[in-house]
Amino acid sequence: MRKKIKYIVIGIVLVFFAINIGASFFFYNLAIDRNVKEFLQGNNDLEVSAEALEVFLDGDWRDWSKNQNYEIYNITSYDGLELQGYFLPAKEPTHKLVILSHGYLGHAKDMALYGQHYYEELGYNIFFADARGHGQSEGDYIGFGWHDRLDLVQWVDTLVEKLGEETEIILHGLSMGAATVLMTAGEELPDNVKGIIADSPYTSVWDMFDYQITRMFHLPAFPVLHSTSALTKIKAGYTFGEASALEQVKKANLPILYIHGEADTFVPTDLAWELYENTNSEAEIYTFPDAGHGEAFVIHKDAYLEILENFLDSLEMGS
Repeated sequence: MRKKIKYIVIGIVLVFFAINIGASFFFYNLAIDRNVKEFLQGNNDLEVSAEALEVFLDGDWRDWSKNQNYEIYNITSYDGLELQGYFLPAKEPTHKLVILSHGYLGHAKDMALYGQHYYEELGYNIFFADARGHGQSEGDYIGFGWHDRLDLVQWVDTLVEKLGEETEIILHGLSMGAATVLMTAGEELPDNVKGIIADSPYTSVWDMFDYQITRMFHLPAFPVLHSTSALTKIKAGYTFGEASALEQVKKANLPILYIHGEADTFVPTDLAWELYENTNSEAEIYTFPDAGHGEAFVIHKDAYLEILENFLDSLEMGS
């Protein structure tokens, strides 16, 4: 009888283990692997207001971007990936440069939504790159900002080398791009980098997935998140816990501006507040009512731009 019970218990454990392994591969393919992400289609947390949707899809910034003569830059990442970026020199000579970092499943030129203002109104040089695993850049996985932070450091060094030692750089990211610039803030950066703007960031990949696996799939974090994180370490070289913007901003020495929508149900506003409260350097935070994920720039544009420009002015950059 005892032997029979033992076999039953072992059988249950093995079935549980097999299910968990299968779930790990499912969630890795769902979120990390470079492929079409059908699970985001019809996701209520990503529903966009009619006002924002019209601008995202048909705003004049798209035609503006298509009409620009971007210079194509390429680098080889620390781990051998060919990455591609796009540079647009300002109309008048300036040392000011903004590097714009796009969100999950996006493309570099999606950030022309912001780049148009930097270029046309503020007179900046602008640059954006396809993150690894996106657009024209190589990579078979999505780094959620962690390995991307090292790519961004390399882009910074490359641009300073190309544009000159007097170059003054702002890093401005949205969603995954916001996490990327915050993760970059914890790295050793040249004095050329003057400030960081993080719009709709998350604290860590672990925290974001912990929230989403419960909200979207009604599952507890344990054990699926742990095993998927371990699989991601094997296949993509990082764990969800180490991919932490929160730990990086604790080391930051650059001024940081946080922006978040109060109606964001995809990346909760609480995560931005946690980042702000743990930032080592000077920091500001502004949240916008009725703004969902990444919508603040569109539905509160005047207020957004006023906050942005006040922050830039506070950095006392040159011409």
